[in-house]
Amino acid sequence: MSFPTLPRKSAMKNRLTAAALVLAAFACAPAQAWHAETHRRIVLDAVDYMRTHPGSTNYAQLETGVTRAGYTMAEFTKVLAQSAIDPDDFADTFICGATTGNCQGAPIWGTLTSAAYTSYWHFQNHTAGADVHGNPFGGYNYAKNAVHGDVDNLAAAWLVNDYLDDGPGGLDGWFGDASKYNTYGKTEAHYRLAGYSTASMFADFQTMPFQPIDNLAQYYFQRFLAAPAVQTLGFALHSTDLLQPHHSWSTSGSNHTGWEEWAENYYYSEGLNNPALVTTALATFMPMTATGQDLRPLLRQGGSYSYANGGAVLSSTDHAVRATAGRKMIPHAIAMVVHILNRAALRL
Repeated sequence: MSFPTLPRKSAMKNRLTAAALVLAAFACAPAQAWHAETHRRIVLDAVDYMRTHPGSTNYAQLETGVTRAGYTMAEFTKVLAQSAIDPDDFADTFICGATTGNCQGAPIWGTLTSAAYTSYWHFQNHTAGADVHGNPFGGYNYAKNAVHGDVDNLAAAWLVNDYLDDGPGGLDGWFGDASKYNTYGKTEAHYRLAGYSTASMFADFQTMPFQPIDNLAQYYFQRFLAAPAVQTLGFALHSTDLLQPHHSWSTSGSNHTGWEEWAENYYYSEGLNNPALVTTALATFMPMTATGQDLRPLLRQGGSYSYANGGAVLSSTDHAVRATAGRKMIPHAIAMVVHILNRAALRL
């Protein structure tokens, strides 16, 4: 097992007009599901749960594999948790202006420490069902989303008719083609797996059918199975976004950011990681088999659970409502990671 590194995003550039800057100043930052610290805690708590429940988990096999690779469990867990955060910062997604053809990785209303457009691969839309690619649940697609929050509408208004960077000679703006990365030929192709896509599907932001997060996770899990590395396994664990209800309801707004902040702030004081709740949550999943290759059926269970049980946080900011949802979502996120690590332990 190895500890490879992956390039992080470059600094984003500002392409908004003065009028748009005023509008953007009042907008929320683009949603990125669980905050980085929450992602980290979920993974740390999953490994700790396995350590304290060796009889019902594959912790012994996990520890043996990690030790055989020459690392301590502390080293492994630290890198694993950080890697579960990293997909929010991937410099892998560029959207280009319909007029200028200028391609950028993030809007001005994003933060300077996260590549905002990459977050559009981090949804699994349970409000619309199957997508044009052949996935049983599609990813973010403004035209198909049942819920349009403030950030969704702001993005759609600003990015209207903007297209996904598909490399030189492909889609372009009125005044040119300024490809920076070829997102369609690289990122979308990776997350497409065995599905069907054409560049024309991504010609207009307001109808772009982004691939769902379970495909992102499966891409990295396949890489892990082929050549075990803690970082690719960690990237797959970013799929705990599915236990963030906004990501199964597929909206960037609707109290998205406020709920994430609440979950981080009250993670411990509200006992969201209570091991007894994790034990109960484990039983709600049908785990992967010992030789299973496809992570997605397990992840879709997580998305279905958050869609069915967490929707109240889209419309309510009440502490009690959030606490009720948090005591369901966080334990199920931890439990989902435990199930993934139980399978991964057999490959180390």
